[in-house]
Amino acid sequence: MRGLTPKLRSMGWTGRNLLVGVSGGADSVALFFLLREIGCSFQVLHVNHLLRGEESERDEAFVRELCEKFAVPISVRRVDVAVRALEMRESMETCARAVRLEFFAEEQERLGAEAVVLAHHADDQVETMLWNALRGSHGWKGMQAEQCLQVGARTVTLWRPLLGVRSAELRDYLRERNPSWCEDSTNRQAIAVRNRLRHEALPLLAEIAGRDVVPMLLPQLEAQAEDEQVDDWLWAQAAAVDPQGRLHVPRLRELPEGVQLLVIRRYLTEAGISSLSRDLLVSCRALIDDQQEHRVNLPGGRFFQRREGRLFVLD
Repeated sequence: MRGLTPKLRSMGWTGRNLLVGVSGGADSVALFFLLREIGCSFQVLHVNHLLRGEESERDEAFVRELCEKFAVPISVRRVDVAVRALEMRESMETCARAVRLEFFAEEQERLGAEAVVLAHHADDQVETMLWNALRGSHGWKGMQAEQCLQVGARTVTLWRPLLGVRSAELRDYLRERNPSWCEDSTNRQAIAVRNRLRHEALPLLAEIAGRDVVPMLLPQLEAQAEDEQVDDWLWAQAAAVDPQGRLHVPRLRELPEGVQLLVIRRYLTEAGISSLSRDLLVSCRALIDDQQEHRVNLPGGRFFQRREGRLFVLD
């Protein structure tokens, strides 16, 4: 943690209009004190999902008292996520994330803030990498240190300065300063996917490997970033997009199969298609040669269409 404070200070955040997501847990409370330590002024955002009864009320009261003690402005959003998830036919986790992002986007726009700073750390990052891999991601995919998301008609900018810091380090930092924090009892329950990865999969991997796997997996993201530089070069060399923004099938047929997949993945990503599994990419690549099939279903009710020697996304 000694090296983190100078690193945060070097980011030049002093005097900038920032928002900070604080749940009341150890990670976000540590972020709260770290930002104060470097002299950063900010406003706190807290979402009460109303999912854990008295615990949810306790967390909100804790964050309010923390902000009052240090004269930090706070905005709170209370949403019954259980009811909304039922209405929207979404999982609790998906719905809770959507509620948070909507709130963050609204407050960033209302307050003219530059970004919302979040306390995701290295252990969260590895859980994200594993979960994305299990969902069929192309290569290792984790959270970004800086990310701009479209939320309805608004955008929200998220900053995650702690992705290289272990959760245990953040708790040690707090213990040295004696502040308290709130424990979410559901985090200890191996029910949600992330909890099972944290409490079952990662300890098992550590037992098999005979060492802590988090520092072993994190460098894979750096390797992935290097691979993406190669992908950028191949995309430019492929020159497979026509003046109308469609993929040129005769040009694709001249390329190796691996490059075809890369070009299709890049094209679909730039068209706003997410959740691209390898199976889906292989199905899309088949349109290059298969004269019988003319379209492939994409996430979000869209299609990858072949017509007159061109491939394109159809709404």
